[in-house]
Amino acid sequence: MRTIQFREAICEAMSEEMRHDESIYLMGEEVAEYNGAYKASKGMLDEFGAKRVIDTPIAELGFTGIAVGSAMNGCRPIVEYMTFNFCLVGIDQIINNAAKMRQMTGGQFNVPIVFRGPTASAGQLGATHSQALENWFANTPGLKVVVPSTVYDAKGLLKAAIRDNDPVIFMESEQMYGDKGEVPDGEYTIPLGVADIKREGTDVTIVSFGKIIKEAHIAAEELAKEGISCEIIDLRTVRPMDYDTILTSVKKTNRLVVLEEAWPFASVASEITYIVQERAFDFLDAPIQRITTADTPAPYSPVLLKEWLPNADDVVKAVKKVMYK
Repeated sequence: MRTIQFREAICEAMSEEMRHDESIYLMGEEVAEYNGAYKASKGMLDEFGAKRVIDTPIAELGFTGIAVGSAMNGCRPIVEYMTFNFCLVGIDQIINNAAKMRQMTGGQFNVPIVFRGPTASAGQLGATHSQALENWFANTPGLKVVVPSTVYDAKGLLKAAIRDNDPVIFMESEQMYGDKGEVPDGEYTIPLGVADIKREGTDVTIVSFGKIIKEAHIAAEELAKEGISCEIIDLRTVRPMDYDTILTSVKKTNRLVVLEEAWPFASVASEITYIVQERAFDFLDAPIQRITTADTPAPYSPVLLKEWLPNADDVVKAVKKVMYK
């Protein structure tokens, strides 16, 4: 096993797949000459050249459309957005073209493409740069949505996403690019649609994904000191969602807390809550608790931002609530 940074895991995943398949290329703002805005494509221009690592103008609508069209014609593009907030300029190409092309052509065209970049907040970047849009894309049939939380998962899931024949939304975090973790020396992939139990427990299930899951781990350590055993499930893939892993855990612990860095209305947590009450209602010993950001645009003020974001204290309170403590 080697210890590398999250950004290095992303770079390794893309580079390894590009060495195996010449139809794969990377395009986006500053991915080439600058080695990526977050240095997640460092060295790739030197290895693969300007025809396969392509700097684009600041025009997401344009290069998203080019990538979708090339995917329909035999290429396997990786599109990097400097942040998923900026992909909204080209969201028509993602929602109305990439996601629907296979069905609308009766299977004559598939769109093997990965759209990747940072999601959610990254400190004091203001309301228009701090949005978690996973539920937007997960609401769209035809798209797969992946949100890794560890270095190991990031590499394995990205390799699987690049090999997938459907469009995949691969969402990272600016605040995780410097995280370090172990990855194997050899080849490995992680199948999409399979959640991971990051911590075994018996008293309560906590479901989360992405960087905010770190708060669940902090909370679980604190709760363990009080004799409360938390099971933490990392979704890894938001769509398709691994309902079975969640349901099996809830049937064991009889309590559920869902932690998500997004607005509460029509959230991923709302979908999980519905499925659990539909399929495991009789196993619940307490109402499900959902922890999200405040239902407002992200504030710039550091004091307000701290209140806006979910944290470990919120998780502790929610767990104690479902435990009736």
